[in-house]
Amino acid sequence: PIISLVDVPGYMPGTEQEYGGVIRHGAKVLYAYSEATVPKITLIMRKAYGGAYIAMGSRSVRADLVYAWPIAEIAVMGPEGAANVIYRKEIKAADDPDKLRQDKIDEYKDNFANPYIAAKRGMVNDVIKMEETRAKLINGLEMMSNKRENGQDKKHGNIPL
Repeated sequence: PIISLVDVPGYMPGTEQEYGGVIRHGAKVLYAYSEATVPKITLIMRKAYGGAYIAMGSRSVRADLVYAWPIAEIAVMGPEGAANVIYRKEIKAADDPDKLRQDKIDEYKDNFANPYIAAKRGMVNDVIKMEETRAKLINGLEMMSNKRENGQDKKHGNIPL
């Protein structure tokens, strides 16, 4: 089985990372996770942003179970970055830019980056208390102990890199 414990603020942006192969190496992780036929459980402990979260065991790459703690933030990007990008002009023109920026960060957290919204959208199976983690993971592994996936002619494909 694969159990992914997620606290990932995202891939580091920049040309240095691109030249270093972040896309190629990220693709390897995505491919391996998508091809795995074993039980896959993900626990989002804190941050789960963007493409890095997708590669770390999201429903998009066929995770069987995804749990999140109540403090988790699940979104395309972090609340601070999102507020700066989405509301840049409004913040710049505001009488009190710091207050407006903080209001927009809080609004983003409430409306987009919280685990309960992710659960409503089907990205998370359940939001669990921290003290329930061990029991939920054990239960999930037991539930999937006989997991079988059909339809694959061969065990491993040829990664397109």
